[in-house]
Order: sequence, then structure tokens, then C-alpha cells
Amino acid sequence: MQARDRSLVTGWRAAAAAGLLLLAACAAEPPPRPAPHLPPTQLAPPPPAPVVPRVVPEAPPRFNSPPPAPAPAVVPPPLPQTPAVVSVPPVSPAVAARFPEPNVAFATPAFEPGRSAFTTNDELHAVLLGLVRGSAGPARGTAVELLPIGVSQRGTPLEVLAFTRPYVPPAVAAASGPAPSLSLGRRPAVVVVAGQHGDEPAGTEALIVAAQQLADGRFDRVLEQVDVFLLPRANPDGAALGQRAGSDGSDLNRDHLLLRTPEAQAEAELMRSVAPLVVLDLHEYPVDAPLWSARFGAVQRFDVLLQYATTGNMPPFLTKAAEEWFRAPLAASLTAAGFSSDWYHTVSADPGDRKVAMGGAAPQIGRNANGLKNAVSLLVETRGGGIGRTDLKRRIQAQLMAITSVLGNTATRVADLARLRQFVERDIAAAACKGEGVIEAGLTPSEYALPMLDPQTGAIKRVTVAWDSALELRVVKSRPRACGYWLAASEAEAVRRLRLLGVEVMQLDLAGEMRGETYRETGRDPAAALAGARLRVQTMPVLLDVPAGSFFVSLEQPLANLAIAVLEPESPAGYAANGVITGVAGVARVLSRPELRATAVP
Repeated sequence: MQARDRSLVTGWRAAAAAGLLLLAACAAEPPPRPAPHLPPTQLAPPPPAPVVPRVVPEAPPRFNSPPPAPAPAVVPPPLPQTPAVVSVPPVSPAVAARFPEPNVAFATPAFEPGRSAFTTNDELHAVLLGLVRGSAGPARGTAVELLPIGVSQRGTPLEVLAFTRPYVPPAVAAASGPAPSLSLGRRPAVVVVAGQHGDEPAGTEALIVAAQQLADGRFDRVLEQVDVFLLPRANPDGAALGQRAGSDGSDLNRDHLLLRTPEAQAEAELMRSVAPLVVLDLHEYPVDAPLWSARFGAVQRFDVLLQYATTGNMPPFLTKAAEEWFRAPLAASLTAAGFSSDWYHTVSADPGDRKVAMGGAAPQIGRNANGLKNAVSLLVETRGGGIGRTDLKRRIQAQLMAITSVLGNTATRVADLARLRQFVERDIAAAACKGEGVIEAGLTPSEYALPMLDPQTGAIKRVTVAWDSALELRVVKSRPRACGYWLAASEAEAVRRLRLLGVEVMQLDLAGEMRGETYRETGRDPAAALAGARLRVQTMPVLLDVPAGSFFVSLEQPLANLAIAVLEPESPAGYAANGVITGVAGVARVLSRPELRATAVP
């Protein structure tokens, strides 16, 4: 542990200088709407603020670990393959004319002649299997593999289509050109996920088309630089049932840190195995003209809503890269192609609530969890939730534009992204035992002139709304950043989930002492749909007698911010509050670097 400390210290000045030079290039390409919460002292002066809310080796990795969760012992009856008929909210012809059908054709099962349903799980498997091949093919050396990463709650396979090339170590590649992955130990990767919500079909259909295009060589320039992993349907049970949730009724996109479901565990294993530089998460936002018309006298305007990770402890340079290298260029491309876009936003189910929110800051949401894993994490939501096949081609075309933009920009920026990852990881590890750690962050109340549509004429109508901005987060709860966390030997399940997330955990070989703080529970808030169970605690300074066999999670590691999000009991994703850790007695804060013998948990 001491040798690792010295390595971090000696490399810090060079890494910091490299990071500042790298991100300074962003100032030459100012986005139309920069994220205002980035520290101005570290970046070039921004342009005048626009009107926005104030807001290993030699082969690629394989999935050799056991499936995250076995299929149920009693096999349930098969799910239906065609969802129930969707009741489409009516809109006026003038509003419908705002979303014309593009002149495109797609070769997915959903577009077979006479078809009224979307691609089924069986059809999806057959299409993906048909694209599998070895490295000989039109894409010049790219292997296409269908990788099983787990099963759903009803036993449906969760499958990733992987486009990979062999990793060439930098020393070997130096003779023939730039190293493709610097010192990351693998080729850089992009992961694209769709279908976390079963009633949002356009992302899955778009990923089928993208997979076909990747296989036939149209993304060859991208595949020369990065490996691409496609998870076209993260919630096959929900897709078969035509419902948002998984078969147990849970929202899988809120389970990326607690990992209660086999689907979330499988996705976590995918992210841990390939350590993507960029993650693109495809969704569809719900279209509800009567709801919006009743509250605002207008209906939803946008083809696409865009966002990146917005949660506590997000590295500011990572946020800046997400905005300037990805979201802003994508928004410009959509506008040029005739698609409207804005920041992601939602309204509550309460009809008396006129507030509009830029998503959420909870760390367990997919885009935020992947951001805490130090990936550029992007959310794309097309206008399609709850409207069946209405405007389906337009929705798929918008999703394809997002996929194309993100893959192209990743390939263009791959060396910069790899250096940024290294800089961010060193910065996070070096922050242990210093400063403050955010336990919970909230959106900042503001106002925004939100463009909507007149429900009768289709004319653009700007409505000033109370707007909770995710671009300027407020600290709800913070605490001095610990050096690490101690876990009792009985907390093996928490350790298993931490390892699934990629967090480094050590098991103590010998008993010893640690200076730290224990928690005392002072109250418990009612569970909420998004936040989960919540605890209120007080900390008490102690000298911990730690037995052999117990665990230590150091914050001198790249995923320290993720560890804070699950190990602080008051966090929205706190393991102690949500039953992963048996109680606050099973976890403690460690306030000095321990000098103990320990073995890494595999």
C-alpha cells in the first residue's frame, strides 16, 4: 500500500499537467450550451453565457465469470411475444406534422410486411446470431461475437454483441503506429445499451440497425480505434410484457448500484469487464399530451432529450468532456438534420405539480452510476414512450444519429479520452483522506423558458416553468472524505456487489487497529420509489479493533467516488439503509491509512 502511495504521488504532477493541456483544447470548440458548474479557474474563459437553465492481455476481454444470478428453479410460464395494444394519446394534425416520417427503410423484424409488433426476444437473438463471425470479413479483422452475460428474472438470456479486435501492446504497436489504447491494458471500448425500460422500443430497433452497419463495414474507421459492445435489450422481460419495469415490477434503471436484479448485475459485469471510456444509454421519454396540456397549456416539443452524468462527486473534467466532445456536437447534428432537441427533463405524476426537473442526481440511475465509474456517460431519450409505433421510423433515425455521433466522436477523441481517464483516476485516488465527499446532491431550483407546442396550431410556445437544474447541483449532505471504509467479515454480500461494480476490496490477513468513526442510527425516512430506504446517522470517533477476515475498501482507488455512494449510510444508494449491509454496525469510516497485511478480494 505504501508503494502504491508513492507511485500516485510521483506521477501526480505530470498527470495534472497532461490533464490541463488536454482539456484546454476544449476551449477552442465552445459548445452552444456549456455546463456552467465547471470550475472556471481550471479552464479557458468561457464564451458569454447563453440562455440555458442555470443551472490481457493479447485478446479482448471475455465474460468468463459465472452468470450473476441463476435462473429460477421453477421455470415460470413463457412470456408473451407481442405486447398489448398501446393506447396512443391523441395530438392534433398540426402537432403531428412537426414529426414527419423520414424517407428511410430499416431491415429489422419490426418492419417486415404487415407487421404491427416490435422485434421479439427470439427474433432479436436470431438477428444477432446471424451477424456473428470470425475476424475475416468486410470490416477488416473485426470479430463479431454474441456474448451471454446473464439471464433475466424469467430466464431469458441477456446477450451482448461484441465487435472487437486483438489488443496490441504499446511496445509492439510503436513500430507500426500509435498505440490504440495507451496503457489501459486493453483496447478502448464503447458500450451502447438499450431497452432498460421494456416499453421504450426504438433503442433496440436502432441497435439492430447499428449492429448490421457495424458488421457490414460502415463503421470501419471506428472499429480501427475502439471495440464496440452492444446490449440491445437490457430488460427482455419488460419488452415481452410491454411494460416499463422488469418482471418483478422494479425499475432496472434505478438498480445500478444496489444490484438487486440479475439484469443489473449482468450489466455491471459487462461494465467491469470492458471498462468503457464511453457509455451511451438509449431511452424514450413518455409522450403525454393531455398531461402537459392540462398543466402548461402546451404539449411536448422535442424529438430528442440529451443529458450526461449529473451526480455528487462527478469529476468536472469528465463532465466538460461529456458536454463539449459529445452532447453539444450531437445536438448540433440533430438540428442540422431537422430533429429538435433539448436537455432531458421530466414532470412528476402529481397533476398539481408544475415543476420540471432535469432528471435526477441519484447515483444509482444508469447514467450517473456509469459516470461514477469514470466513463463519459450519455443519455438519449427520443419522443416515443407510450405511443406504440407512432413516428417509429423518426425515433429510430434519431437514435441512429446519436449512435453514429457518439461512435464517431469516440474514435476521433480516443487518445484524449484515454489520457483523460488516466488523469481522472489518479486525481480521484489522490483525494483520499482530504477535503469533502458529497454524500447526497440535489438539483438547483431555477426557471427556464421551455419551448413547447400549442396543442391545436402546433406553433412553438415558450412557457416559463419552475425548473430544477442538474447543471448546478447543490450539496444536500457532505462529510470529510475518509481514507477508506471497514466492513465486517459478515458482509460478504456487500463485498460481492462492490466487486461486481469494480471496486477494489482487501481482506485483512491479521487482526489490527484502525483510527476511524462508527455510525449510530438516529432515524429512518420512508422508502421512496427512486431513493430507496434512507437512514439518518451520527458518527462517533473510535479506535477500531478489526479482526482478521474483515474487509477494507481504500479510497485510494479510481472508483472511490462510487464506493462513497454505496458505503455512506445516508447516501440514496447506501448499502446499510437498503439491506445489503446488515446494519450500520457492519461498516465504519477509516480516517488514517492502515498498516495492515491484506489480500485483494478477487
